[in-house]
Amino acid sequence: MTEIVGWCSSVVLLLTITTQVRKQWKTGSNDGVSKWLFIGQLAASVGFTVYSVLTANTVFIVTNSMLLMSSLTGLWIYFRNR
Repeated sequence: MTEIVGWCSSVVLLLTITTQVRKQWKTGSNDGVSKWLFIGQLAASVGFTVYSVLTANTVFIVTNSMLLMSSLTGLWIYFRNR
């Protein structure tokens, strides 16, 4: 049951972030989006990914690795749209 809660929460979080990144990509606009959102997410995701590997928590390794990739993508799109 614990793993199910973790994976479900992971899906919700990833959908939230990827929806924002997808919106930026489709509209070609950064309206209402701060680059600091992605910079902060990038920094946190690096730290959490390292922590997750050190604690061998598969849910967090996958989630934080994907969040790291989404923050890099979001940041790239942000600067592309400028």
